[in-house]
Amino acid sequence: MFHQGIQGIPYYLGIRSLAEIATPEDRVVVLNIAGGESRQVTPTSHAFSGGNVVFGTSPGRAGQVLKTPAGDIPVYNNVREGLEAGHRFNTGVVYLPPSGVRDGVAELIRVNRELKKIVIITEKIAVHDAREIRAMAQANGVDVIGGNCLGVADSWNRVRIGGALGGDHPEESLLKGSVAIFSNSGGFTTTIAQYLGTAGWGTTTLISSGKDLYIHYACPDFARAFAADDRSKAAVLYAEPGGYYEHGIDWTKPVVACVVGRWKSKLTRAVGHAGAMAGSGDKAEDKERWFMEAFGVESVFTPDNPVVSKQGAVVTNIADIPAALTAVMKLNGAEPDFAPRGDLALKPWIANDQGLSLPAEIALPVVTAPEPYADQIDALAQQVGAVVARQTMKDKSGASVMDPKTQVTSVHGHEVLDLALQPLEACFALPLVHEIAGPNDRALLDVAVAAEVNLVGDPILVATDAARDAGNAPNAIMAVAAAITGPKRVERALECTRTLIDLFAHSGLRDGRDEAFDLSHIAIEPGMRALFLASAEEADDPRPEAMLAAIEARGGKSAFLKYLKSLGGRLSRDAILAAIATTIAWAPLMRKRITRLTAETLPWYLRLYGVMVGATIPGEHHQHGSLYGIGRADRFGQWTMADLCFLAMTGKKPTPEEALPLQILVGLLISNGPGSISGQGAKGAVSADGPQTPSRVQINKAMVGFLTHCGYSHGGNGYEGMAFLLEQFNDKGLKDPTDPDHGIDLKAMATAFAKQYRREKRASKEVGAELRALPGVHHPIFKGKPVNHDPRERFVAEYMAKAGRYNVFHAFYSELVQALYAEGASPYVFCVNVDAVIAALLLALLWPDYQAGRLTDRDLETAAFTVFLYGRMIGSAAEIDDHLNRGRNMDTRTPASACGYVV
Repeated sequence: MFHQGIQGIPYYLGIRSLAEIATPEDRVVVLNIAGGESRQVTPTSHAFSGGNVVFGTSPGRAGQVLKTPAGDIPVYNNVREGLEAGHRFNTGVVYLPPSGVRDGVAELIRVNRELKKIVIITEKIAVHDAREIRAMAQANGVDVIGGNCLGVADSWNRVRIGGALGGDHPEESLLKGSVAIFSNSGGFTTTIAQYLGTAGWGTTTLISSGKDLYIHYACPDFARAFAADDRSKAAVLYAEPGGYYEHGIDWTKPVVACVVGRWKSKLTRAVGHAGAMAGSGDKAEDKERWFMEAFGVESVFTPDNPVVSKQGAVVTNIADIPAALTAVMKLNGAEPDFAPRGDLALKPWIANDQGLSLPAEIALPVVTAPEPYADQIDALAQQVGAVVARQTMKDKSGASVMDPKTQVTSVHGHEVLDLALQPLEACFALPLVHEIAGPNDRALLDVAVAAEVNLVGDPILVATDAARDAGNAPNAIMAVAAAITGPKRVERALECTRTLIDLFAHSGLRDGRDEAFDLSHIAIEPGMRALFLASAEEADDPRPEAMLAAIEARGGKSAFLKYLKSLGGRLSRDAILAAIATTIAWAPLMRKRITRLTAETLPWYLRLYGVMVGATIPGEHHQHGSLYGIGRADRFGQWTMADLCFLAMTGKKPTPEEALPLQILVGLLISNGPGSISGQGAKGAVSADGPQTPSRVQINKAMVGFLTHCGYSHGGNGYEGMAFLLEQFNDKGLKDPTDPDHGIDLKAMATAFAKQYRREKRASKEVGAELRALPGVHHPIFKGKPVNHDPRERFVAEYMAKAGRYNVFHAFYSELVQALYAEGASPYVFCVNVDAVIAALLLALLWPDYQAGRLTDRDLETAAFTVFLYGRMIGSAAEIDDHLNRGRNMDTRTPASACGYVV
């Protein structure tokens, strides 16, 4: 049957009615049936259609079968082999790559005279090939649908040919009714059918036309078949910009046209479907006008402006299609096909408000999902904490990321610049709860860590003193302490934590601080009670009572501690540590922000934090009941993490003015991303233990991995900056580095040094010697710009200026980079980098003690290195926990093929 086409040219069209698009009599062959997409889609289509695929082709796979719920589909090398085996078909489906589609169509037409229809799923077919396909099909009386489509389906016949219309469960979407659908978008074909169902409208035939430049079965062809189909009382069209297929059509029945893509006219190049930017005068606005003229309406239909006629309506949002169709059909005296099946209002099956109190209009109520989803959701609700998919984590992190432009790292979404202004306890908690801890949790953390710092009577102290006496750097000394803090040292604390999580997991407790929570229904087995109570061997340990008194003094709240106290008997230090850890982790755990594994291992990290800080204090200062002469009650009841870290470095408690620079330094140093040497050391240790069996991973060993991957270049280079500053300031009579009225001409100092450095540069160039590096100046990331800045240094400078604080060493560095440029010693203005900030802030803190002779050069070097380790200890905890949850066994290895050999 021939029809008049553009400019009066006749063309062949075999399909007379939509009822002939996909029928129970159609027998189908699938080209490239073993390909990735077909393998997923064809079994569902075959089963839904009652077994309509007779065979498939896949060169080299003859004799194989594609298994489906409706039986096996045989596979042959080519179409002729299938025909010779006795199979007959009238419809071909093409899943071939673009370059093979033309030849596949030619094969179908050449070897099978009974061929009537071809459905081409492949997208981005070359225009030249599409023209040849069109010519072959026209010459041989074959209808082609596609390319770049998702096939066709018929809800009356329960037949699907080609792609995934109706999804994995087409019976849920392809509901028998009176509306035909013709759509440029395959995915939206199904969505529109689902939306219509909510308003009571079912479907007849659904056609995904595709949106390659050539649409073989186009809108005019659909209009003719639609007019001839007695089942179809109305139609829905989904149209995108590009092409004139929808222009000038005389619609004989009501139609709702959804035209999208106004935004595409603002783009400079094509996106999405290949034909979306073709031609001119065929923009979304043009197509809207074509349809409005055809339907006799003056504007687009919206819920607030429901403009329709008996002929149809135009919408620009698929969500408006059901209402528009109902309004149009009402004018035609037609009611929906069946009772509405719901509405399009958002009905969440799962909700997580992250603990926020939301306004009523956006705090949507959760509804029960249909089966089988309701059972699956119920199972998820029983699951405690988040579940993280495992993947290869070499050079990857789910904890930290560095902005390539600014070189600023974020840990769990918090930039280190922001962390620098947080109390240290909040920073120490962040890697493990993924949130900034509030005052209550910070107080609990202070107590937990303080209880671990004094190592008197512990073999760790003997070992770390021996390491210190042997001349080891701070990282090696801390590594000794971490190595001894092995699994057996935390075994009971971890078991207490697991038990608390089991007891409270489904109790309804949402906030671990909620001491008003009714504990009467938390039942514990008699034998389990002993797990939390101190043993006879612990009778002489005064810390449990001191910890409880300190928590009370600080106003700390914990439902878990309240519960443990209700058990009667003396609690062990492990039980109190477990209760503190569970309190801190509980809210994020219930909101599924962290995994259960993270919550269960938190006590290990807390103990490591305390032990590693304690290891930096020489053994002679660890005494029963006191540390550096500071009594237990003071340290437990009042001291912060910043106080403890400062004490470890200087032997005294800081004033608030002294604690702030230390807090800023540690915050800035928390992480440099997973690519840092220290980060790789931590991740590699987890990878080597095998995170796919988490119980085997030794977290303390991973901390040792971080520590062994620190050194004088990566970790200790803050001292180089201090040594440089000492060189410049030792003979200047500086008394107070924080006093802006110091009386020193910094610009003259900087200029004198710059001139000397320029002479050194010339001399070294003449003799071919290497020029000495300037510590704290320049950074390769920012190389080549006229004026360079390290954002971390700028952050500190701006913060200090706002706070009215001054640091002469930092000021000198700022003068120095300008002088180096002004005197021709540098081609551009170098940046003052974060190492200079460490040196300047730390030297100012230690200057009075250094000038008084209480600190030596070696002490300064140790302090610079130790500050770095305190910061990176936090960042490494984040990487260890992340890799433990996400990583795969040995996934940080470099393949042998990627390794090189240096002669």
